[in-house]
Amino acid sequence: CGHATLASAHILFSEGIVAEDSISFQTLSGELIAKRCAGDWIELDFPTLFSEEEIPPPKLIEAVGLRPMKTRKIPFAYLLVAETEEEVHDLDPDFAAMKSASDLAVLVTARSKGTEYDFISRFFAPTFGIDEDPVTGSTHCALGPYWMGRLGKNEFLAYQASKRGGVVGVKVEGDRTKLRGQAVTVFRGELG
Repeated sequence: CGHATLASAHILFSEGIVAEDSISFQTLSGELIAKRCAGDWIELDFPTLFSEEEIPPPKLIEAVGLRPMKTRKIPFAYLLVAETEEEVHDLDPDFAAMKSASDLAVLVTARSKGTEYDFISRFFAPTFGIDEDPVTGSTHCALGPYWMGRLGKNEFLAYQASKRGGVVGVKVEGDRTKLRGQAVTVFRGELG
């Protein structure tokens, strides 16, 4: 879980529990390194996910409510490329219909029209019990290489345009993708 790893690294760094600039977490997926970066950013090192061309079931596309320019697939989701950023923002999927149409999630992306972000995305996973995930690190491990091929660079600032929204720094380095994020301490407690 990227959220939990990022939050854990933030606390370990910000509370001075770890003085080094990197932390090694042992996870069910293997070792995960969290690195302290400038500006309170934390970088996590993940495997790159390369997508392949594949057409999703027509009922799934209909349930999402988008006519994609391109369609691709990663192990756990279909990747739908929208023509405009507005199309991504305006999506209002039929989650029940999505769930019955496929056992995979749906990742929708478009190039950003502004200069602040390179691309935007949204991630819908009703089949996994999550209608829309606010910010999804693993999908950016696939979005990075996809946009690298379109934009001719390997480092991006991305925005996941869920209701809560979130900014993700993405850097593709071959079979590894570095994701950067920030965390905020919301409350502190003591066990007595």
